[in-house]
Amino acid sequence: MIELLNLRLCRGADALFENANVRLHTGWKVGLGGRNGCGKSSLLTALRGELEADTGDISIPADWRIAVMAQEVPALAQAALDYVLDGNAPLRLAEAALQHAEQQQDGLAIAAAHSQLDSIQAWSQPARAAIVLAGLGFSESTQSNSVASFSGGWRMRLNLARVLLADADLLLLDEPTNHLDLDAVLWLEDWLKSCASTIVLISHDRHFLDSVVGHMLFIEHNTLTLYSGNYSQFERQRAEHLAQQQHLREKQQAQAAHLQKFVDRFRAQATKAKQAQSRLKALARMETIGPAHVDSGFSFSFHAPEKLPNPMLDLRKVSCGYNENTIILSDVSLSIRPETRLGLLGPNGAGKSTFIKTLAQQLAPQGGALAVGPDLVIGYFHQQQVDALPMNETPFALMQRKNPRWEEGHVRKELGRFGFQGDEVFAQVGRFSGGEKSRLALALLVQEKPALLLLDEPANHLDLDMREALTLALQDFPGAVILVSHDRHLLDTSVDELVLVANGTVTRWDDDLDAYARWLRERNSKGPDTSASSADAEPSASDARQRRQEAAQKRETLRPLKREVDKLDKKLAQLSSQLSEVESLLGDSTLYQSERAADLNAALQQQGQLKKQRDDTEDALLAAMEQLEDAG
Repeated sequence: MIELLNLRLCRGADALFENANVRLHTGWKVGLGGRNGCGKSSLLTALRGELEADTGDISIPADWRIAVMAQEVPALAQAALDYVLDGNAPLRLAEAALQHAEQQQDGLAIAAAHSQLDSIQAWSQPARAAIVLAGLGFSESTQSNSVASFSGGWRMRLNLARVLLADADLLLLDEPTNHLDLDAVLWLEDWLKSCASTIVLISHDRHFLDSVVGHMLFIEHNTLTLYSGNYSQFERQRAEHLAQQQHLREKQQAQAAHLQKFVDRFRAQATKAKQAQSRLKALARMETIGPAHVDSGFSFSFHAPEKLPNPMLDLRKVSCGYNENTIILSDVSLSIRPETRLGLLGPNGAGKSTFIKTLAQQLAPQGGALAVGPDLVIGYFHQQQVDALPMNETPFALMQRKNPRWEEGHVRKELGRFGFQGDEVFAQVGRFSGGEKSRLALALLVQEKPALLLLDEPANHLDLDMREALTLALQDFPGAVILVSHDRHLLDTSVDELVLVANGTVTRWDDDLDAYARWLRERNSKGPDTSASSADAEPSASDARQRRQEAAQKRETLRPLKREVDKLDKKLAQLSSQLSEVESLLGDSTLYQSERAADLNAALQQQGQLKKQRDDTEDALLAAMEQLEDAG
C-alpha cells in the first residue's frame, strides 16, 4: 500500500498542504482533485520519487514498478509500436538478457532468459500493444509509422499507450484524456477499470472519474482529504459541507433564482424551449452539486448576438472534404437555426472536424448547396486555434485589440472573469499552460458576439470549475451551439440533439450517450478485420430502420403542434413590441399636460388592452408548449 505520514509539501515558502496522513490500498483507483496550483502535480512528482517532502514521509513498497506519462516525446525515428513496447521494462530487460546470453553462447543464461520471457508472456506483448494503440485511435496502418511523423497530441497518446503497456504496480496519470476524443476516452475507461494496478490520476472529466475511480483525494485549504466513492459521491459530500456555510448558501440561492428566471421567461418563447429544459437540468443538480462550485470564482457569459438570422446555415446534399478527390462526407442535409443545440458524435477519423470546418467556412463544400444567413457571426473554437495564439503577446494586449475603446480597468475586469488576475494579464502567452491558453481563447471568442458557436473540444485543459462555468455560459447563450467534446457532462447539459458522423455522412442519433457508448463498443469489438460496411453498421439495421420510422411518425404528429406554438410565439412578440411602444409613449412627460388628456386616456386604454391580449396569448402559448412537450 501507499502511506503518507505527516506529509508537508511546499512551493517556495508556501505550503501546498501539510499534516497529511493518508493510506491508499493496493488496487485502489484514486482521483486526485483540487484547484489549479493547489499541488496535484507536485504530489504526483513526490509519489514517483522526484520531489522530496519538506516534512513527513511517503512510503511505497520498494519492489513496486511505477509508470508515469512523460510530458514530451522527442521526434524519434523509432516505429510507434516499438516505442510503446519500450514502456514494458521487464520485456525489454528479458529480451536484452537473451541477446547477451546468445552472444556469449551461455546455455544456462539462454534458458533463464527464455523462462523469463515466457513468464511475462512476451509472445503476446506486440498484440497487446496493437490493441492498446487501436483503442487510442491509431489505425493498423499507422502503428509502424515513426514517432516523429505524429503531431504533439498523438505523441501524447503514444505516451499513454506506453504507460498502459508497462504492467506497472502503480500508474500515475496526469490528465490522460486531454488529447483523446470520446471514442478513445470510452475505451480507456474500460481498460483502466479492468486494470489490476493501483492508479492515482488527475482528471477534469467528471464522467471519466465517476466511471474509473473509487476514491477521491482532494487538496483544499492546504489540507489533503481522502473521500470514499467516485467523483459524484465526493462532490455531494463536499457540497453538504459547503452548504453549511451561510454565505455560500446565499450565493447558491441567487444562482438558482437566476436559473428559474431564465426558465420562466423562456417557457413563453418557443425558440428557447430547449434551452429552458437545459436550465431545468441545472436546477435539478443545483441542490447537491451547486455548492461545490459556487465559490469557484469563475463565471462568464457570452455577449448577446447583434443578429440571429433564421436559418443560420442551411445545408442541402452537401459533400465535405478537402478537394473533389478526398470527399469525407456526402449527402449532408441540415438546417441550423437559433434554437439549434447539436452534439456531434462519431468514431475517430469519421469526419467530425471536417464537418465542423465546413460549417465554419474554413473548407468549401465539394458539392451540394450551403446557404449562410445574412450577417451571421460564427464563433469557432478549436485546439489549433489555441495553439496558434501569439506566444509573444499578452492577454491584456489581445483583449484590448478586440475592444480598443476599453480602459485598463475594463480590460482587467473582463480578463478577470476568465481567471487572469494581477500581473498575469501582462505575462506572455508563451509562458501559459494549456488550460490558461484555452481560457484566453474563450475570453477572446466571447468578444466576437457570435450568433453560432462551433466548439471543437472546448473543455481540453480546462479544470472542473472552468468547465462548470462554460456549461452555465452555454446554457445561457441565446444563439445556436454545435459541440464536439469528449466531456459527456458538457454534452449532457449543453446540447438537446445528437448527430452521428459515420459511414461517410451525418445522421440524427435518436438515442442517448449511453446508447452511443454501447454501439461504439459493439462496433469496435468486431475487430479490425471486419469489412468496412459491416463494421460501420449499427448493431441492428432493422432496429435502426424502425427508430427512423418512429422518429418520422413523431415529427408528423408534432408538426401541427409546432405550427401552433410558432404562431402564438410570433403573436406574443408582436404584442410585446406594441406594448413597449405604448409604454415608451407613456414615458413622455408632455403626455400628462392637460391639453393632451384625450391622448393619455387613449394610451392608457390601449396599454390595458395590450396587456390583457399579451397575458391571454402567454397562457395559450404555455398550454400549447405543454401539449407539445407531452406529445414529444
